[in-house]
Amino acid sequence: MIALVLPPFVDLGGTAVFALSGALLAARLNQTFVTCAFFALVTGVGGGSVRDAMLGVPAFWLRDMWVAPVILGTALIAWFLPRKWWEGRWLEWADALGMAVFCALGTAKALAFDVAPVAALILGVVTGCVGGIIRDVIAGVPSILMRPELYVTAAALAATLCAVLILLGVEQPIAMAMAATAGFALRGAAMVWQIELPAYAREVTD
Repeated sequence: MIALVLPPFVDLGGTAVFALSGALLAARLNQTFVTCAFFALVTGVGGGSVRDAMLGVPAFWLRDMWVAPVILGTALIAWFLPRKWWEGRWLEWADALGMAVFCALGTAKALAFDVAPVAALILGVVTGCVGGIIRDVIAGVPSILMRPELYVTAAALAATLCAVLILLGVEQPIAMAMAATAGFALRGAAMVWQIELPAYAREVTD
């Protein structure tokens, strides 16, 4: 078994960034603070909760006394921030950073539970993407999965690189930092330069 040795702030930091993306979406939609806090919660812990359910362990945030307060605090910050400070692509950048960090974290945790490498990186992608998908579905906006721009591809890069580096013996914090940076860079490049995957366009013939 690969021991999971991570600085405590890594999990909380990823949760906070993802929660911020959920709270900002609620603010963009002119929702109440209750909705803002709820969106922060489901976005911040959604992917990690699904991962932990698949691993057969209690959801990570249920036994951590800091996760819920951090999410609530993040929602409060988003709620009181003037719109002009974050309007634009801040939501997308926060989501990209949370996705990259959580993909690396999810992969490392899966490997720590002796999950096979390919399955571990899939769980990493689940960790990084599911929270945002749940957020978008509840909000009634098109999920990032339904758009051609690189997102899951960036998540897969972060998860794969994390798995490879850890299996090669690179220290977990370093492997996670490198993997998250790579995933965030690819997602950022896709947003800036509109990098997209080709869509299915096969013509139907009689």
